[in-house]
Formats: sequence, C-alpha cells, structure tokens
Amino acid sequence: MLDIGGESTRPGSERVDPAVEEQRVLPVIQELSARGIPLSIDTLNASTAAAAVRAGARIVNDVSGGLADPDMLAAVAESGADFAIGHWRGPSTDMYARAEYRRAAREVAGELRERVGEAAAAGIAPSRIILDPGIGFAKTGDQNWDVLRGLDDITALGHRVLIGTSRKRFLADTLPSEAGTDDISEQRRDLATAVTSALAVRHDVWAVRVHDVAATRDALAIAHAWEG
Repeated sequence: MLDIGGESTRPGSERVDPAVEEQRVLPVIQELSARGIPLSIDTLNASTAAAAVRAGARIVNDVSGGLADPDMLAAVAESGADFAIGHWRGPSTDMYARAEYRRAAREVAGELRERVGEAAAAGIAPSRIILDPGIGFAKTGDQNWDVLRGLDDITALGHRVLIGTSRKRFLADTLPSEAGTDDISEQRRDLATAVTSALAVRHDVWAVRVHDVAATRDALAIAHAWEG
C-alpha cells in the first residue's frame, strides 16, 4: 500500500492549507487508484480525507488521531474507510514540549484507548481502526525505544497496529558515527528501519510504514524464516 500525503508532519513543520493539500494529493490518488494500487491518505484535515476516499483511498491515516480537526471522526465514519489513529500530543511545531512520560508504552496505549473510544462513539467500527503509537511524535529517543519495547501493551488493545520508524532521527542517534562526520546516511537509516520493522512484526504488528520497501521486505523474509 502507498501512503500519499501533501503536508509534512516532521518536527517543526508548518501546516498546509487544505485546498493546497488537496491540489497536491487528489490527482495522484486518482491516477494510482485507477491502476488498482491500494492507497492511504496521510492527512490532518477532514475535507482532504473525505475527498481522498472519494478519489480511491482506502485508509485515512491521521497522525493526530482526529485531534487536529474536530470534523475528522465524523468524516471518516461517513466515508466508510479504515482509520489509522496516531498517538499525538499536539502540533509538530512544539511537540517535544509535551514529551513527558513515566512509562511511555503504557501511557501511549492508554491515550490510544481514549481515541478508540472517541472514534467508536463517532460511528467508526472497531474493525476499521488501526493504531499507530506515533514513533517520533512528542517522544524523545529513549521514549521511542520504550514504546517499541512495550508494543505488546498496544497490540493488547485488540486492533491492528501500524509502526513507522523509517529514517527517523532516533535511529540515526543510535548508530555509531562514520569517520569524519556526524551524519548518518539514508542507506544506514534504511537498514536500521528494516531491523526495527522485523522486530516489530514479532510483536504482532500488522504493518510497517517505510521508505525502502525492498530492504524491509528482505528483512521480513529472514525474520519469517527464523520463526519458521
């Protein structure tokens, strides 16, 4: 599945007007959907989500879990699409100010449970809900690792779980620097992503969101062979 987005959600990024976002994503969704490619729409905006589903998207992937736009839950309920609820503690411009946890995995699971309740109350069937613990969103590097180690707390909620570690800063911060530079190449980040993806699948994760599909596919093939 391809995840299509017209607005960056990386730390410090600014919001994009929904009309501009729709101009960016709808032609792409229409073209790819016509080719039979399964798609999700990565958006914080209810209007974009509704338009994208009409254009052919099957999943609405909202990193805020419906908190950024009060109309999102109703829009998803009406659309009939599946809904990926991201763990979110506020806009990317100041998300790290809210990165305070005692037990990150359990707190993330508890906050996701609350969002599931809100989604269900809005008319979104439990079978349509996907949970994303929001790796890299309002979490320090250590907290990201705590959440990954505690994935069982999230899968125990009984919904499909989506993980996105791809090329994120906390992976680069974990790797040893190359001689003469503090930069970690995309290739090394992709390898680290493939490893975390393979480990996540051992915790019954439903899907992983990655940039380098081939490397992750190979890592998953080895992991599945190991498990037998």
